[in-house]
Amino acid sequence: MRLLKFFGWSIVAVFCGLLLGLSGAFLYLSPGLPSVEALRSIQLQIPLRVYSSDNKLIAEFGEMRRTPIRFADIPPNFINALLSAEDDNFANHYGVDPSSLMRAATQLVKSGHIQSGGSTITMQVAKNFFLTSERSFSRKTTEILLALQIERQLTKDEILELYVNKIYLGNRAYGIEAAAQVYYGKSIRDVSLAQMAMIAGLPKAPSRFNPLANPARSKERRDWILGRMYKLGKITEADYTTAINEPLNASYHVPTPEVNAPYIAEMARAEMVGRYGSDAYTEGFRVTTTVPSNLQEMANTAVHEGLMTYDQRHGYRGPESRLPGKTREAWAVELTKQRTISTLEPAIVTQVDKNGLQVMTRTGDEHVGWDSMKWARPFLNTNSMGANPKQPSDVAQVGDLIRVQRQPDNSLKFSQIPQAQGALVSLDPQNGAIRSLVGGFAFEQSNYNRAMQAKRQPGSSFKPFVYSAALDNGYTAASLVNDAPIVFVDEYLDKVWRPKNDTNTFLGPIRLREGLYKSRNLVSIRLVQALGVDRTIDYISKFGFNKQDLPRNLSLALGTATLTPMEIATGWSTFANGGYKISPYIIDKIESRNGDTLFVANPPSVPQGGAATSGIAAPVAQTFTVNQTPGEAAAAPGTTPQTPAVAERIIDGRTTYILNSMLEDVIKLGTGRRALALGRSDIAGKTGTTNESKDAWFSGYNADYVTTVWTGFDQPESLGKREFGGTVALPIWMNYMAAALKDKPPHTQPEPEGILSLRVDPVSGRAASPGTPGAYFELFKAEDTPPSVNELGNGTAPGSPLPADEAAPIDLF
Repeated sequence: MRLLKFFGWSIVAVFCGLLLGLSGAFLYLSPGLPSVEALRSIQLQIPLRVYSSDNKLIAEFGEMRRTPIRFADIPPNFINALLSAEDDNFANHYGVDPSSLMRAATQLVKSGHIQSGGSTITMQVAKNFFLTSERSFSRKTTEILLALQIERQLTKDEILELYVNKIYLGNRAYGIEAAAQVYYGKSIRDVSLAQMAMIAGLPKAPSRFNPLANPARSKERRDWILGRMYKLGKITEADYTTAINEPLNASYHVPTPEVNAPYIAEMARAEMVGRYGSDAYTEGFRVTTTVPSNLQEMANTAVHEGLMTYDQRHGYRGPESRLPGKTREAWAVELTKQRTISTLEPAIVTQVDKNGLQVMTRTGDEHVGWDSMKWARPFLNTNSMGANPKQPSDVAQVGDLIRVQRQPDNSLKFSQIPQAQGALVSLDPQNGAIRSLVGGFAFEQSNYNRAMQAKRQPGSSFKPFVYSAALDNGYTAASLVNDAPIVFVDEYLDKVWRPKNDTNTFLGPIRLREGLYKSRNLVSIRLVQALGVDRTIDYISKFGFNKQDLPRNLSLALGTATLTPMEIATGWSTFANGGYKISPYIIDKIESRNGDTLFVANPPSVPQGGAATSGIAAPVAQTFTVNQTPGEAAAAPGTTPQTPAVAERIIDGRTTYILNSMLEDVIKLGTGRRALALGRSDIAGKTGTTNESKDAWFSGYNADYVTTVWTGFDQPESLGKREFGGTVALPIWMNYMAAALKDKPPHTQPEPEGILSLRVDPVSGRAASPGTPGAYFELFKAEDTPPSVNELGNGTAPGSPLPADEAAPIDLF
């Protein structure tokens, strides 16, 4: 009896000692304890997500994969699994479970080491949000005190919600929703009971019980949790039996983009980092871009197919490597080292027969048919190839590492990775919104964004800027300019320049309209010569070009400036929208993690009806939900709406209307005739090819989209003697615009005020007299209408033929 009393008083004494110790610790540590109230407004790290304009995921950026979930959305079975594994007395304790602490203390006494901390879920919340993972008595005491405070100020549901959203569960997954997506590719609300138990087993040791790295140990942990749930009466015997027999079916799921737009994603990411710094990756921003998913996929297809077609036109360069005599195991290892480039998968030839190739791919043994190989003539150089292959053995051998392209029916087509590159930019000419952008054949091959970064010579696709300058300085579409040889001499450098046309022929005096659609170099040069180089540069720079990129000599007329596809497309937008300057932009809206609108783009836009006038039209009022300043908006919802910014008019609307009709003739009569296959009456454009065909371009538009395509090699070299803007770039442009404009009605700029249509004498460029042979209708600004033939003088003003001695040598500078 005395012994029992002794033990009883000893327990009381120990308990009182613990209380006194905790009280003393609380008094000592409380001034330095963090505020539990901060947990109510805690900001968990959430990645940056980028979406298309139709809300399809483009990309996700950030080290932590996390999608917070509300307690009300957590399945009850998961709560039961978690508590069975981590804290089955959670509903009854007040932040600290004495029995768990005693168990931890017993383990410490027996082993001499801290094996488990006896932590409740509340204590883990205290540690995860406020403390480090250091194993010490002082840290454990602070954890206990914080847990007691948390229980006093938060509900059990709030504590669990914080816990399940914070915990690390392996493979960069933070929180149970992210873990369900990573391991099963679906929401925690949709996984099975067995899968919930697997996820509930991860907090104890995410690497040790990871179902991908350690499936056996993961299953053991899962089954133990299911047994605990059954023992505690949380599930029925039938539920337990079904779950325990379910195979471990976890696999790695990364957030799969719904739109293949890596260059767009990188542009949006860079802009967000510029705005928010490193917080861009952790604050859960949702970025909506200006890019519709369908247009982007069309652009991807057009560039991919266009470069593949060009590449195969020039023959087969041989396998990427040869691995004869290797074992199948060695081949399989080699395949794991190779990346898929765009849609081109690596494969190793295992057998060659008359019907084609047997190849090993990452998915097994497959067949490549002979018909898909017949294009593969040996590549000699860009201008010549070897003989046509007569059988598969002429093309490939056993052990060759090749590329194959999977077709819709899952068959394989023989292929190779193109060496030539390309870029496509498509803008809305009314406000500068980027509607699609491709910066190269494949982002995984090179993340260099040629659409934005590659400064190349645009060739003849630059000439419309020169013609615009002429039309705004007294010339008309009917003006005659001499397409005749000319020699430029620099007496100081003993340098002679004899520019010529692509065909090395000369047509004599021709109309400006004809000079453009036939892309006559000598006509463009004479225009710059007549206007003056400095005056021409001043005019052209209004389109947004940096003067430093424009050569200060007559070669400017031939497109020797160094400009990016984006800069060219931006300049061409002015032709498409009736004379207004726009600025390209990619981010349309930024939202916070809570769905609040932080930014809405308000780009300077072409006013309604602006293209139909020659002056600046009045702005059109529109309603927005946030405050907006030109180019940007950032305010709380519900504030005063503002009038959108109006684009600056830089060119007379009549000039663009006349130039538009001339560029339509490039399609109807000139170097862009292939585009007639689109069967549209509202498209205009211009090809461009530089010396030795090192760059091939096509820029064109209607009032909905202005699109520029560039093709060439990253290290400039010839695309081939018979390759031009019309053979390489134009087919890509056509493929894209055909899809983009499908089922859309014709849409071009309306005729502005002050335009006259007059019959013109094709010989003199003057107004035609009745009965003049070959007379045709031409467009004029009202003040630029030509006099009649009877008033023809002998001057050299626009509209008159240039003097015959114009071919004499003159100074180059």
